[in-house]
Amino acid sequence: MSNSSVAELIVTSPAFEHGGLVPARYTCQGEDASPPIAWEWSAPDGAPAGTQSFLLIAEDRDIPFPFLRLFTWVHWIVYNIPPQVHALPAALPHDARLENGAQQGWTSFRRTGYGGPCPPVGTHRYHFTLYALDTTLDLPPRAATKRKLLGAIQGHVLAQSTLMGRYKKE
Repeated sequence: MSNSSVAELIVTSPAFEHGGLVPARYTCQGEDASPPIAWEWSAPDGAPAGTQSFLLIAEDRDIPFPFLRLFTWVHWIVYNIPPQVHALPAALPHDARLENGAQQGWTSFRRTGYGGPCPPVGTHRYHFTLYALDTTLDLPPRAATKRKLLGAIQGHVLAQSTLMGRYKKE
């Protein structure tokens, strides 16, 4: 017997489709502005009971150097997104704490806030993964790295979904 009441998390962007090209505005060749990201649930009941926050990690997994294959380039981390928030607007500031109460973590650019796609060679895939969590995370922004956050959410993920966009420098 299947449980049809389990809602699927769906991540989208009005700026690009899943598998589509990330517009230049959101890259190093444009404004380097964060793209708008939205999420919804496939069931009308919405988020699973117990959802306390969301975590978004945007990363490039197509590192071209063999010795770096074990790593990804982290472009953006937003954590402790309140459960009533279902979208992030474009061009968020690099502030550690956002107006909606969310916080931005430490990226591979060695700062908080978004850093857009800028692949050194070829077309890269950029994964925007959103996690629904049954907790909030007690990490200051400079300590909120991908590694530490993924460790902290072990056993707390209620749902997750990924939006993937591609980009190649011209």
